[in-house]
Amino acid sequence: MLKQLAKSIRNNVNITEKRSLNPIINLVRTNSFVSQRIFSDYGEDSASIEENEKLILFTTDGIQTEFVKNFPYGAGFSAIMVSADDIYACGGYPIAASLVVSYADENIGKEIFRGICEGSQKFHIPIIRGHTDSNSDIYSLAISLIGEIPKNDYISARNAQIGDDILLIVDFNGKPGKANKYYWDTATFKSSEEILFARRSMNEVAKKHLLNSAKDISNGGIFGTLYQLIEYSELGANIDVDSIIIPEKLKKLKYTIEDYANMYLTTSFITTCREENTNDAIKHFSEYNLHANKIGKITQETELKIHNNEEKIILFNLKK
Repeated sequence: MLKQLAKSIRNNVNITEKRSLNPIINLVRTNSFVSQRIFSDYGEDSASIEENEKLILFTTDGIQTEFVKNFPYGAGFSAIMVSADDIYACGGYPIAASLVVSYADENIGKEIFRGICEGSQKFHIPIIRGHTDSNSDIYSLAISLIGEIPKNDYISARNAQIGDDILLIVDFNGKPGKANKYYWDTATFKSSEEILFARRSMNEVAKKHLLNSAKDISNGGIFGTLYQLIEYSELGANIDVDSIIIPEKLKKLKYTIEDYANMYLTTSFITTCREENTNDAIKHFSEYNLHANKIGKITQETELKIHNNEEKIILFNLKK
C-alpha cells in the first residue's frame, strides 16, 4: 500500500510542476531589486511588506486554462477562494482583490464574472481593480489579493522547527467538486457566515501564537503542500500515513488514501507547532468545526518520509 501511495504522489503533476519552479525563483531572487521593507517573500502563501506595527500581505495566483474554459463559474469563484486562503493561512485578513481576465466567448466571460462576484460576496472581498480582454485568443484568469495582519501575529510557511508536531486541519463538511473528483468543495454550497467562521480559526490561532508555520492545502494535495513547507523551512518531515483520516463522505464513495492524499482540499491547512501546543491547537480548530489531528513530526533530515505499521519510504530527498 505504501509503495502505491508513494508512486501516486511522485507522479502528481501539480507536485512536479511546483518543484520545477525552483530555478525560476532563484533567478528572480538573485536578479530583482531588493527592498528593506519586504518582511517575507518567496515560499510564503502571502508575502508581506512592513508598515509600522502591521504587515501588508500580498498574494498572486493563476487558474489553469482548461478549468477557466470548461468551468468558468468555478474558475471565477476559485480565484477568490484560493487567494483568500493564502491570506488566511498566515493568520491575515483579506482586504481587496484585483483580477486579469481573458476570454473569447462572451458567455464564458459572463460565467467567469458570475463566479468572481459570488466569491467576492461570500468571502467579503471587494474587487477594486482589474484588466479584461474580451477578444482574446486564450482563456486565462489571474488574481492578486492584499490583506493585513499585526506583525507579531504573522504565521510563516518557512518557520517549521525541528521536533514540531505536524497537524492536518480539514473541513470535513464538503463534497467532491463537479469539475474534478480530486477537488474537495467546502464553500460553493455554504453561506458566507459558515465560510468566514471556518477561516476565522486562522485569525484567532495567530493571535494565540500556537503555531510555528502553516500553509493552506493547494492543488498539490497534502504532500505537495507539506513538501513546500519543509523545503522553505530547510527541514524534513516524517508522516504516519495511518494517522491521515479520510472524511466519511469520501469513504462511502470508495476514495482511497491515494485519492485523498492528492486531492485539493479547500478550507484545509497543514500546520506545525511545538508539542506542548498540540492539544490546545487541536481543541482550537475543533471549536471552528474543523477536524484537526497530528500526522507526523518535523525532522532535521531534509527528507519527506512516510511510514505505516509495516514499512517506511523516503518520498522525496529535498537536496536532490
